Amino acid sequence: MTSTETTLSSTAEPVDAPAGAGDRRRWFALAIVMTAAFMDLVDVTIVNIAIPSIQQDAGASFSQIQWITAGYALAFAAGLITGGRLGDIHGRKRLFLIGIAGFTVASALCGFAANPEMLVASRILQGAMAAMMVPQVLSIVHATFPAHERGKVFGLFGAIVGLGAVSGPLLGALLTEWNLFGLEWRPIFLINLPVGVVALFLGRRFISESKAPRALKLDLVGVALVTLGLLMLLYPLTRGRELGWPVWGYVSMAGALVVFAALVAYEKRKTARDGSPLVELSLFKVKSFAAGIAVQTVFGVGLGVFFLVWTLYMQVGLGWSPLRAGLTGVPFSIAVSAAAGMSVQLLVPRFGRKVLQAGALTMALGVLLYIWESDRYGMSIASWQMALPLVVMGAGMGFIVAPLTDAVLSEVPREHAGSASGLINTVQQMGNALGLGLVSVLFFGEIGDRLTPAQVGPAFVNAFQHALGWVAAVMAVIYLLMFALPKRPAQHVEGADAEDAGVGTAAGEREPELVG
Repeated sequence: MTSTETTLSSTAEPVDAPAGAGDRRRWFALAIVMTAAFMDLVDVTIVNIAIPSIQQDAGASFSQIQWITAGYALAFAAGLITGGRLGDIHGRKRLFLIGIAGFTVASALCGFAANPEMLVASRILQGAMAAMMVPQVLSIVHATFPAHERGKVFGLFGAIVGLGAVSGPLLGALLTEWNLFGLEWRPIFLINLPVGVVALFLGRRFISESKAPRALKLDLVGVALVTLGLLMLLYPLTRGRELGWPVWGYVSMAGALVVFAALVAYEKRKTARDGSPLVELSLFKVKSFAAGIAVQTVFGVGLGVFFLVWTLYMQVGLGWSPLRAGLTGVPFSIAVSAAAGMSVQLLVPRFGRKVLQAGALTMALGVLLYIWESDRYGMSIASWQMALPLVVMGAGMGFIVAPLTDAVLSEVPREHAGSASGLINTVQQMGNALGLGLVSVLFFGEIGDRLTPAQVGPAFVNAFQHALGWVAAVMAVIYLLMFALPKRPAQHVEGADAEDAGVGTAAGEREPELVG
């Protein structure tokens, strides 16, 4: 891995600063960027649990409900690569702070939305701002921590994923149930305001700026092609069922493949001409990165389908309150958090790729258990009866989420950290948006248009089981794709990897490129 040159201004810490001081500063920075990642994760799960309340209070249609989630994912996916590259060019700290500020403003607009249309538009803006913020999280980690420490850091990241999964549904359920100041579901967005302001203030103080080691330019043609291709693919999927699957939708999805092919050809020419492409195609020559990207995409599809239909199944199908649904998900979230930390710290260094593959099979087993229990108990199923499949699923997910990010980035040159982080998040969100779009087919496609109140519950239960069958199939595909991952991530090999990282822990060793 290529090390970056060190550029320090008078405001940056000197190269020969004591290691302890540098360590304290970067761990504070880690806490801040993790808070931002946590805010994004909570925002997704908190909205899912409040969807039925939003539908009832705001009068949103099922299509608008899909857009409240899919619109965020679409804007997020379309902007992530651009956000990552902008961080490389203009500074990761700067883009991180811009993203947090914009995300906080968009959250306020969501909280004060006057109608479903304004809420959808504000969610799209929120997704675009998250696309500026989130790629910088992995970039800052990748540029700040040496390779031999990143396993620990990504273990923390996995625990944050689990904590976000726990906190989001519970917080969303409580805020919805409490109906603070008569605001109904709106506090689920407004709670981001104090968190965003604090993260913005502390981020300005503790995060050190970093950029790519050589001057890059923003590839505007690449931005246009990426955005156009994603919209042409995802928009028809999301609205297809509602519009009766028009011919233009199929033409658009086929045309998206042509746009992506044009993007690849253009990026090759752009690389040869000035070395500043939006998508760093050379990354795909790194086997661990290319394989990880494929796994991330398919994994995102499975998660996109599961989380939305799970919420609708419990609250609409079974008629549970948001609080009961949120509490039911606690075993799942705890299992994700515990398994994520254990996998990176203990299991992956010893068993490597087998841990991730075991995670895919474990998650598939949990999904099949859930289908069996839902079929056996029907409308009378209790929360405690869901605990076993949810714990199994959560453990499987925890074995995947943290080590997968670690494996994908392990062999990426640091100067391309922003581009790589953007791509990782983009394909996961693209998969997530694909999954949300497929809910129209796999879930709502199984439910009749005109149901009596007595028919709603059984119809949602049957649709839930049908959708989960596809999720289990996705996990099987992921297991097979994981054979292309390296048997062991590079940073678990002692010696050369720490040197290649270009960061030392002793005084006088080289730090990542910092600017004031």
